[in-house]
Amino acid sequence: MAEVVKMPKMSDTMTEGVLAKWHKKVGDKVKSGDVLAEIETDKATMDFESYQDGTILYIGVEEGKAVPVDAVIAVIGKAGEDYKAVLSASATAAPAAEAPKAAEDKKASAPVEAKPKVDKSTIPATVIRMPALSDTMTEGVINKWNFKVGDKVKSDDSLADVETDKATMEVVGYEAGTLLYIGPKEGEAAPVNGIIAIIGKEGTDITPLLEDDAPAAAKTAAPVAETAAAAETVSDTTSSSEDDSRVKASPLARKIAKEKGINLNDVKGSAEGGRIIKKDVEEYVPAAKAPAAVASSVPSPVAAPASGSAPAAPKQTIVLPSVIGEEKFTEKPVSQMRKAISRRLSESLFTAPHFYVTMSIDMDEAIKARTRINEVAPVKISFNDFVVKACAVALRQHPAINSSFLGDKIRFNEHVNIGVAVAVDEGLLVPVIKFADSKTFSHISVEVKEFAAKAKAKKLQPNEMEGSTFTISNLGMFGVDEFTAIINTPNACILAVSGIQQVPVVKNGAVVPGNVMKVTLSCDHRVVDGATGAAFLQTLKGLLEEPVRLLI
Repeated sequence: MAEVVKMPKMSDTMTEGVLAKWHKKVGDKVKSGDVLAEIETDKATMDFESYQDGTILYIGVEEGKAVPVDAVIAVIGKAGEDYKAVLSASATAAPAAEAPKAAEDKKASAPVEAKPKVDKSTIPATVIRMPALSDTMTEGVINKWNFKVGDKVKSDDSLADVETDKATMEVVGYEAGTLLYIGPKEGEAAPVNGIIAIIGKEGTDITPLLEDDAPAAAKTAAPVAETAAAAETVSDTTSSSEDDSRVKASPLARKIAKEKGINLNDVKGSAEGGRIIKKDVEEYVPAAKAPAAVASSVPSPVAAPASGSAPAAPKQTIVLPSVIGEEKFTEKPVSQMRKAISRRLSESLFTAPHFYVTMSIDMDEAIKARTRINEVAPVKISFNDFVVKACAVALRQHPAINSSFLGDKIRFNEHVNIGVAVAVDEGLLVPVIKFADSKTFSHISVEVKEFAAKAKAKKLQPNEMEGSTFTISNLGMFGVDEFTAIINTPNACILAVSGIQQVPVVKNGAVVPGNVMKVTLSCDHRVVDGATGAAFLQTLKGLLEEPVRLLI
């Protein structure tokens, strides 16, 4: 018969879940333990396993949609089965549930004829109630039933896996007999001390036990929970047997272990109570045999071989020493500068749709030009000064790169003010070289050095950091191969400059040593298109590869 699959409650504060991804589609066959979907809760994205075998007949939630806890998300049954009746029954389940309550209230208010009380001590059956498996637990979800009605069970059999607010744990009946009754189905919740099963003599009438679900049963819950905890402690301290069917593990972990041929007795569980989950099985690495292996590696005295070849060295087992450390951390309050950087860059990245264009530039001619300029220049010219000057000239030819998005209009700046990012201990400052296209290499070099010194001394004035139309972030001095930068709003673009790398290049059909610098332009797609960004980089590349054009 078809069964509905509901949105599970995967955390104590979860009220709804987002269907992040379906791993199955309508028509697929699934087994108990298969991952049906990934569900995003308010705390994490988790795998949701099937508790039934069958075929997916219906999927009611699209990927990316949020639905409340206990809402129907799928139906599993036999292939071709009509599932519409199950859906409609599930939809009317909530209103129908109120009817018995109303009838019960009416029954309580009206005088009724008392039924003769049945002596329950004469009934050869025992009620199994939902135990309190944690101090904050108010209800438990039946994750999986390990037996069905009519099965013979032993006193130490695990009747079911119960999902609490903290972990999934086993419930042991501690009674031998026949399973006469199962209350909540798999995936359904039952309150602490609520009846979940009845075990007794086959053919016993258990109606009086179900009708008389007295609160006095709460007194038996504590001893049962204590006995369960004691049993778990004993099972933890005793050595595991070869049969791993009694090991506490999730259905998915058990399935993966079976596929990989791993005995769960050898796997250490990381979930509460030592329960083994999917991650534990996937990360399991078979350990080397301990002392026995070491002993076997010691060679016994034997006669020397007749030939002159040396005997093979014994294979020794590597024993890693245990490492004990102390986890430490230091917390510092966020500085005002770091707060401003965080706010501005977050607004830029999450508001402006970024795209990136990268280009490699041959710097051989720029290196030669810089050497010759520094022979006559009053100040030392850096490669960063070359990049600033080249960008200033290129921006004149590409006004869209030198623009700003202002919501209902785009401002195309006719002046070129280039911000140069400077790293300081507290974060990042961006002083501005104003009218950079009209300044010489020496002028740009002096200003950049002065601004860098002021920034490190915390003496930059606000007017020296305002009015940029384009920004350059240079990490070449750190030997960076390539990186991307976040746009410094309201600029439309920022250029990330990497180090000059000595690499083999092809020139005139021959492979020769070359000096290559990669640059990446980050663009605001609301203003700049891909072709526009690429055209700007082509112009910049031409200027740096033929630096004499910068002097015209």
